[in-house]
Amino acid sequence: MRHEMAALDAVFASIRAIQKKARPVVRVVAHPRLRRHVRYPGDTPAGAGCQIQIWQHNIIPEAAFARSSNASDVLWSRKMPEQAPQDYSLLRDAVVLLLAAIMVVPLFRRFGVNSVIGYLVAGVAIGPHGLALIRELEGTHRLAELGIVFMLFAIGLELSVERLRVMARYVFGLGVAQVTATGVVLAGSALLFGAGWGQAAVIGGALALSSTAFVLQLLSERGELSTHFGRVILSVLLLQDLAVVPGLAVVTALGRESEALALALMFAGLKAIAALVMLIVVGRVVLRPLYRMIADTRSPELFAAATLLVVLATAWGTAQAGLSMALGAFLAGLMLAGTEYRHQIEADIRPVRGILLGLFFISIGMLVDMRVILPQLPQVVAVAAGLMVSKAMVGMLVGRLFGLPISIAANAGLHLAQGGEFAFVLFTLAMGTGVLPVATGQFLLAVVAISMASTPVLAMAGRRAQAWLEQRGVGGIASLAAEAECYSGHVVIAGFGRVGKTIAQMLEARDLRWVAIDLDAANVAEARAKGLQVFFGDAAKEAITQAARVDHARAAVITLDDPAAAAAVLRCIRKDLPDLPVIVRARDTAHMKDLLRSGATSVMPETIESSLLLGGIVLRALGEGDSQIEEVIERLKRFSYDMPGPNSAG
Repeated sequence: MRHEMAALDAVFASIRAIQKKARPVVRVVAHPRLRRHVRYPGDTPAGAGCQIQIWQHNIIPEAAFARSSNASDVLWSRKMPEQAPQDYSLLRDAVVLLLAAIMVVPLFRRFGVNSVIGYLVAGVAIGPHGLALIRELEGTHRLAELGIVFMLFAIGLELSVERLRVMARYVFGLGVAQVTATGVVLAGSALLFGAGWGQAAVIGGALALSSTAFVLQLLSERGELSTHFGRVILSVLLLQDLAVVPGLAVVTALGRESEALALALMFAGLKAIAALVMLIVVGRVVLRPLYRMIADTRSPELFAAATLLVVLATAWGTAQAGLSMALGAFLAGLMLAGTEYRHQIEADIRPVRGILLGLFFISIGMLVDMRVILPQLPQVVAVAAGLMVSKAMVGMLVGRLFGLPISIAANAGLHLAQGGEFAFVLFTLAMGTGVLPVATGQFLLAVVAISMASTPVLAMAGRRAQAWLEQRGVGGIASLAAEAECYSGHVVIAGFGRVGKTIAQMLEARDLRWVAIDLDAANVAEARAKGLQVFFGDAAKEAITQAARVDHARAAVITLDDPAAAAAVLRCIRKDLPDLPVIVRARDTAHMKDLLRSGATSVMPETIESSLLLGGIVLRALGEGDSQIEEVIERLKRFSYDMPGPNSAG
C-alpha cells in the first residue's frame, strides 16, 4: 500500500504539471491496483480545467497513444509490481488426494487387499517422501483428522447412555489396566535399551496406545461394532483417547524442568473433567431443542448443516481443553443417540465420514519417510514385530484377568497390538521439547507406521485365533455366552449351512438380530472371518443353547439336514421352552410328522416344497394363471402333508 500511495502522488504531480500547460486532455496510464484511487474518465478535478483519461497499463487501446493537438502525450506509464498469482495449492492438493484414492484403493480391493492398506500406499506415493505431489502435511493432516471425528460421532450415535454405563467396567477397568500394563512393559524395554527414565516414560506411554481409526474402521466394515467383542475394543480405545491428555502433560512437563509433573497432570485432569462436564450439560440442554427447531423448517440442507455444526463445535471445544477432537464428537453422538433424529443424522454424515476417513489414512501414509526406514529396515521391522507381540500378549492377559473368554481375549489382544495415531503427536512433541533425540523419534515414528500398516493382518490373525480356539472347545461356550449376554428378541439358528445362511440373510435384510450354532469348524471359521455371529458348538447340548440365550429368543430355527440331529436339538429346546416358536427343516413327509409330534411349531419338508415350487414354474411357463397355480399347489400340499382342506370337517 505504501508503494501504491507513492505512485499515486507521482501521478497527481504529473497531472499538475500538465495542467500548467493548459492541455484539455490528460492521459494517464496506471496499474489496475492504482486505478481505483484515481477518478474515472470524464471526471475533472476542481480547478483542473482539463479532462483526465485513465487507462490500465494492461488494457490500453491503441487510440490512447494517438498524438493529438489538443491532448498531452502519454505522461506516466509507471508499472506497479504485478499482483501475486492466486494460490490454488489447497485445491490442487485436494485433487491429488482424491485422485490417488480412486486410483489406488480399487486396485488393492480387486486383489483382495484391505482398503486401509491402499490408502496408506497412496499416501506414501504422493507424500513429500515419495513423488512429493503434496509437500504441506500439516494442513492436510488437520483436515484428515476430521475423519476420526466423524467416525467417533457415528459410533456415539449407535450407542446409548445406558449401553455406555454397561461398558463402564471395560472402559475404566479393562482400558486402564491395558494402557498401564502395556506402558510399563514397553517403558521397561526402553530402559533396557539405554533410554533415560523420562524418555522411557514417553516411549512406553505413546506406544501403549492403539489406532482408533484403523481398528474401528475394520470393525465397522465387518459389522462387529455392535457385538460384545466390538464393545470391548471400543471401550479400550475410548480410554486410550482420554489417556492422551495426561500423556501430553507429561511430555510438556518433561520438557520444562522447572514445572512440577504432578501439578501439570493435576491441571490437565481438572481441565479435561471441566470440559467434559460442560459439554454434556450444554449438549443435553441445547441439542434436542436445536434439532426440533431445524426439523420444523423441513430443510434437508439446514438439517445437514446443523449436524456439521454440532460435530465440529464439540470437536473444537474438546480440542481447546486439551482432549482429542474425536472424544468430543463421540459424546455429541452419544447424546443424540436417544433422539428421534438419530437415523437422519447418521444418513447425513455417512458420505462425509467415509471420504475424510480415507484422507486420514492417506495422511498417515504421507508421514512415512522411506529414507529413514530403508537404511534401517531390519531394525525397524524387528522392533515393530516386538512391539506387536508384546502388546498382543499383554492385551490377552489383561483380558483374561477381566473375565473375557480366552478366544475373545486373544482376538482383542491382536486387534490392539499396533501403534496409534496419537503416538505421532506425542513423539513429535517430545522431539520438539528435546525429551527425545530427533533420530530416536524418527525411528519410533517409522516403527509406529509399520505396525499401523499391519492392522488388517493383525485383525485377520485375531479372528483366526478365536475360531481356532473355539473349534477345539477352548472358550467356545464362554465366547457365545459373552456375545449373547445382551441379546433379547433374537433368533437362534441351529445349523449354518446353505439353508441357515439364507435364513440369516433374510433376517439381516429386516434388521433382525440372530446368532447361529454349527458343528462344521471350517464353516464357522469362514463365517467368523466375515464378522458373522456364528459359533462352534452342538446345539443339542443344553449348555450351548443356554449360552445362546434361547430362553430370551423370539424364535428358533433348526436347519440341520441330519434327521436325528434335528430331533435332538428340538427335544433340547422343548425341554424348558414349550411355547417358543420352533421352525424345523425336514427331509420328507415322514420326517415332518415325527418333528410335529416332538413339538415343532412349523415344519418345512424340503423335497416337497422344492418340487411344488418347480412345478409352479413349469405351469407358469405353460401359460397358466397365478390363481390356478396357487390352487394346484395348495391342493397338493394338503394331500402330501395329509392336512384337511378348507371344507373338510374338523
